[in-house]
Amino acid sequence: MDFAVRAGVPGVVVRARDARGVWSGTAGVADLGTGRAPRPVDRFRAGSIAKPFIATVLLQLEAEGRVRLADSVEKWLPGVVRGNGNDGRGISLRQLLNHTSGLADYTEDPDLHLLGKDFLAHRYDTWTPERLVAIAMRHEPRFAPGTGWNYTTTEYVLAAMIVERVTGHPYAAEAERRIFAPLGLRSTLLPGHYPRLPAPSGRMYTKFPDDPSRTVHDITEFDPSWGWAAGELVSGTADLDRFLAALMRGRLLPEAQLAEMTTTVPSPDFGDGQDDGLGIFRATLPCGTQVWGHTGFLPGSQSMAYSTRDGGHTLVVDFNTDWAGDTDAAGYLLLAEFCGTAPPSAATRRPGGRR
Repeated sequence: MDFAVRAGVPGVVVRARDARGVWSGTAGVADLGTGRAPRPVDRFRAGSIAKPFIATVLLQLEAEGRVRLADSVEKWLPGVVRGNGNDGRGISLRQLLNHTSGLADYTEDPDLHLLGKDFLAHRYDTWTPERLVAIAMRHEPRFAPGTGWNYTTTEYVLAAMIVERVTGHPYAAEAERRIFAPLGLRSTLLPGHYPRLPAPSGRMYTKFPDDPSRTVHDITEFDPSWGWAAGELVSGTADLDRFLAALMRGRLLPEAQLAEMTTTVPSPDFGDGQDDGLGIFRATLPCGTQVWGHTGFLPGSQSMAYSTRDGGHTLVVDFNTDWAGDTDAAGYLLLAEFCGTAPPSAATRRPGGRR
């Protein structure tokens, strides 16, 4: 972890668990203003680690016979996915969950102001899932459904909307009833429009790519509704460890649905050695170990949560910045934990890395 701090990451929180027990560690600072160190119990914005939760709820509904993965989006959300070549009649729920629908990603639209310093002026903008999907419909699909792969948050907003249509309840209530409460995830919540990060927590920092000065901004507070169910998740390392272990061990899904979740398609945009299941990725590491999980990336936070297939060995990490992607820190931690590969004495910046 120290190498990540030496490479410029303000702070990091890590939890690892295997047959020998649990280890929690921190490095750097959680608050650049006060110098407060990170704590293992700190909450953080987990971003797209929300997606395995959505997939789990939808697969639970399939196990209950209330939906089928072969159902079209149109069946549950009539008229929502239409226009500019988009047609929900030809997109299945399975294609939403494994990113093969071809739909455009609304987060890349300039009206979201997510990719530059304009975000500061729009950080408290409020969004509804319907508006987010409508923005995606302004754009033509990337490819015909089932003929390619593209990571798209739009698909998981639609998946959570389908959960609401099927159950008649808010997605947050279903996630609480089906996952958070049964597993005792006390640090995990879906905050809706609430802009603050609940205590205990540190601060979050960003640098905007269109700012030549590369000024560091405290971006802890913002309305997370632009990510809605697919990106607003707040959690902690212990909770994400518990969730992943329970998922891999079959506590949340029957055997048939867990088999569906872990049936993968190639995800070429994410590089060699990684395939996409339903809401969860399988990564084959250089040492041959396979791990399952997801990453989260949003302004001020980069996180990852991975587990072996049997749920016996897990790793959860959060960096309190989004420029950790400019270093190899996350990859070094993954290899150190699951392959025993020692990180370098000082991490190097990767040319062309994210922000």
